[in-house]
Amino acid sequence: MLVKTYAASINGIDAELITIEVNLSSGFRFSIVGLPDSAVKESQDRITTAIMNSDYPFPRKQIVINLAPAYMRKEGTGYDLTLAVGILAASDVIASEALEGYIVMGELSLDGSVRGITASLSIAIMARQLGFKGFILPKENAKEAAVVGGLDIIGVENLTEVVEFLNGNIHIEKTVVDTQECFFSKRDIFESDFKEVCGQETAKRAIEIAVAGGHNLIMIGTPGSGKSMLAKCVPSIMPSFTLDEALETTKIHSVAGQLPKDTSLMTTRPFRSPHNNVSGVALLGGGSYPKPGEISLAHNGVLFLDELPQYNRAALEELRQPLEDHKISISRAKFSAEFPSSFMLIAAMNPCPCGHYGDPNHECTCSQIEVQKYMSRISGPLMDRIDLQVKISPLSHKELLENKGGEKSADIRARVEKARKVQQERFKNEKTIHCNGQMEKRHCDMYCKISTEAEKLLEKAMKKLNFSARGYFKVLKLARTIADLADSAEIDSTHVKEALSYRSLDRESW
Repeated sequence: MLVKTYAASINGIDAELITIEVNLSSGFRFSIVGLPDSAVKESQDRITTAIMNSDYPFPRKQIVINLAPAYMRKEGTGYDLTLAVGILAASDVIASEALEGYIVMGELSLDGSVRGITASLSIAIMARQLGFKGFILPKENAKEAAVVGGLDIIGVENLTEVVEFLNGNIHIEKTVVDTQECFFSKRDIFESDFKEVCGQETAKRAIEIAVAGGHNLIMIGTPGSGKSMLAKCVPSIMPSFTLDEALETTKIHSVAGQLPKDTSLMTTRPFRSPHNNVSGVALLGGGSYPKPGEISLAHNGVLFLDELPQYNRAALEELRQPLEDHKISISRAKFSAEFPSSFMLIAAMNPCPCGHYGDPNHECTCSQIEVQKYMSRISGPLMDRIDLQVKISPLSHKELLENKGGEKSADIRARVEKARKVQQERFKNEKTIHCNGQMEKRHCDMYCKISTEAEKLLEKAMKKLNFSARGYFKVLKLARTIADLADSAEIDSTHVKEALSYRSLDRESW
């Protein structure tokens, strides 16, 4: 007897339909074909034991299972439940017609209980698009999948529940999530706030500009000057998540298995801070079956690289392309995957190996050669892709004792969102551009209206500081953002001067 059940495979962050054909015939053999990985091939023992421990007869026949389409890779343990249901339907334990309209996925334990899977949100989105009635999955993943409306989400705890539900013997309440309530009730809740940061007004201004235009930023300062604390406050002034952004970000974290349990939807922008010993694959994504890396997990949020020179230089150089294209493509011999990676890069570093170069309160023990060697670990082309370069000085004892808090993040975010609205209107006819930091040369020519005096100043600075063409346009885009914050339609000389002040390190150290 031939029975079909339905599951899904993940390519990038999107799900693709997998049809699982189970055929029982005379003989005694168990085989799985259709490009399964080791985890799928090993499922025979899990499935057999789970079915028997759930008090269902396991068919003593030849079982041939085909995972179609056969050219597409199938990986992971999430097919266990699908295969088990297919086998039971083929042996008349489950009515085969009951399987129509359902995606079924889950990992089986030997006692028949169902364990969680990854990418349930992507699978639910695909199921709704293809017109499926419902999605049967582990109960721990049900809230995540229920974000997708128009689909019956059936959360189950064991194989027995699945069989009895499909046979109509029990009723399982559909999992329902009010997406709007879930999203808006938890949005804009942050762990850090700029009101807790004493002093550092120059750095705060630079961060405000960076967030307002979607620019990348590096902070250089002595140990304890507040670089990490400033970086952690960045998400609190970023524009609030839209629902579409929240869904896309949740999909990425779900595919990577990084979504916390019982979390149905991410409501705040991600802040990723990988350790400096992170491998290139972990940072960029990849593996035999490509998974999202840190740059994709930071999509729509912040990637913070502390102690930048300590990172693997090869991995840092590979950041150059994603910083420009806002996506990462990973190719293998038989397939390729693409992950979004539109993130704001915040980097921090000491000015020298001992950390006290230029500190008036501590003597630097490094030679000039050591300082230059340390700074040169960051290549010029990478620095060209970082729009703002900010020096941070340590606070004095007096400033620390006064402990005067700064402006609230909510007030800064209001100005940022006002500037972003200007940019949304500016780029409303552009499909790939959403903020000033994403502009290319042709966009600068169209949208960066600059006064004659400001243009002369910028030209003079370019010759004196020997800017590259990319560096020139970085300054122009930065000035455009400063003008947006000042509610100015035209870029004038004051905007250009401030933009140039954030590129002063170019010629000092690189």
